[in-house]
Amino acid sequence: MIPAGAAAAEPVRIAILGDSIAAGFGLAPRDALDSQLARALGQSGHSVRVINAGVSGDTTAGGLARLDWMLADRPAIVIVELGGNDGLRGIDPRASEANLDAIVARLRRENIRVLLAGMLAPPNLGPEYGADFNAVFPRVAARHGVAFYPFILEGVAADPALNQPDGIHPNARGVRVIVERLLPHVERFLPPPRQG
Repeated sequence: MIPAGAAAAEPVRIAILGDSIAAGFGLAPRDALDSQLARALGQSGHSVRVINAGVSGDTTAGGLARLDWMLADRPAIVIVELGGNDGLRGIDPRASEANLDAIVARLRRENIRVLLAGMLAPPNLGPEYGADFNAVFPRVAARHGVAFYPFILEGVAADPALNQPDGIHPNARGVRVIVERLLPHVERFLPPPRQG
């Protein structure tokens, strides 16, 4: 039995299993999603360690393949931020769903709390592909009863002021918007913040 004081002193480990958005593509490390989320949670009084488990260019298949590597850090919470590259490459949504399903099922078996962050298909792939792809994320979340954030780039996508020149990857300000929107969803997993 761990004494209550010792347990409280141990930061909650949060991993972000993702692609370039999690990895912080094009950003200084302090501006990346893990750093900004850790700062925001710390400012709210939470004791956390946020682990950057993002790999630029990764697909849902890549995330599944390196799940054991990420689990070696023993996270209590995992934000699953994958799927954008599946959509950009036009990967069959059934394959993406199978991969996400396997990731979330494994995390649940390990008693890890999961926040599944959704993605929307690029419009150039057509309405049929878009409908099939966009339905994957809520379906996986519902199947496993995990928390769901519908669109990781909500409030950021297509806004030039919040994106890097490529129009795809958020800049530091864009990441700040993502963190502000994600924060209440992540805080639901955490014990009440310390006072003072």
